[in-house]
Amino acid sequence: MKDKVTIGMYIDQLRGYDTSKMYLNDFFHTWKESDDEIAATFTVAEILRGLRENNISSKVFQSGLGISLFRDNSTRTRFSFASACNLLGLEVQDLDEGKSQIAHGETVRETANMISFMADVIGIRDDMYIGKGHTYMKEVADAVQQGYRDGVLEQRPTLVNLQCDIDHPTQSMADMLHVINYFGGVDKLKGKKVAMTWAYSPSYGKPLSVPQGVIGLFSRFGMEVVLAHPEGYDVMKECEDVARSNSLKSGGSFRKVNSMEEAFEGADIVYPKSWAPYSIMEERTKIVETGDKQALADLERRCLENNARFKNWECTEELMSTTKNGKALYLHCLPADITGVSCEHGEVAASVFDRYRDPLYKEASFKPYIIAAMIFLSKFKNPAEKLQQLLDEAKPRIK
Repeated sequence: MKDKVTIGMYIDQLRGYDTSKMYLNDFFHTWKESDDEIAATFTVAEILRGLRENNISSKVFQSGLGISLFRDNSTRTRFSFASACNLLGLEVQDLDEGKSQIAHGETVRETANMISFMADVIGIRDDMYIGKGHTYMKEVADAVQQGYRDGVLEQRPTLVNLQCDIDHPTQSMADMLHVINYFGGVDKLKGKKVAMTWAYSPSYGKPLSVPQGVIGLFSRFGMEVVLAHPEGYDVMKECEDVARSNSLKSGGSFRKVNSMEEAFEGADIVYPKSWAPYSIMEERTKIVETGDKQALADLERRCLENNARFKNWECTEELMSTTKNGKALYLHCLPADITGVSCEHGEVAASVFDRYRDPLYKEASFKPYIIAAMIFLSKFKNPAEKLQQLLDEAKPRIK
């Protein structure tokens, strides 16, 4: 728990970061943000958490809406977005497309403006189809920008990417903030080996955005990032290029292997997580566009049969014993496919998952603060001064 002196130190750190381009802007991909902007997001998240731990209100909005649009199922991210909005004083309204005029052909431009009259932030999760999710988010962002420019909207709501087909920034940043706290600071991360590995799942079609987000962010910190997957389970080449470029700049490394064992050997951090091959996700998107249910069923059958060839890609106690001192930090975005618990064969052995249950919950607990930080930095031109005001006033959250 942070005391007020520590919170003040974080605020002083924040003053040293250039966040001017985050003001009145959106948060799409971590690699689109500067080093200062990434550091500022982590710092504001720590400050907001510190304020809440000290029963200090961080309510900076007296009214306003946070609009949530989830085109895929969600537990952690949905509640994290609601918690983040509530922490700052916003109420949340879910946009259910099935109950809206979208079902009757209303355009994206019209919907975006109609929901935004008193909205300060729109959070969107659209991760299922390659080439669709990020494109949709940009279309919404462009629509509200035009609405604001034309005087239709009194304010331009910030758009936060709650997961698209390319990146899952709120997840990867929550993962990283957990890592930073676990190892005792950003300065302790250089040279740490991170194994982002595919793992077996008895389902198909899991998005690529988690592994892509992890290699796109962790490679900025001078870490040895290893992406491991069976042959054919590639992620987007563009995201691999981001990781390589980041590694060169940070003094770290990025490489690909086709062996889970090689990735785990001596690793400080392991992240075994299933995903669908990029080529399959492309094929799936095209089939969905045609509405061919039989072709979709055939694709699922083929994918599950192929997945079954790699049931040995499981995070076991034996594999964990080969990591750094046998004690690598195990990460997962949750829910994990747990062998013998949620499925017959899965991503992780039950004993491994149980041993890391508390750290996993702590990892997830950073996400509301990360999302709140993204919103906060987009709304205040001088975020450090606003946070200092909150600290000085110290209005109790619970009276």
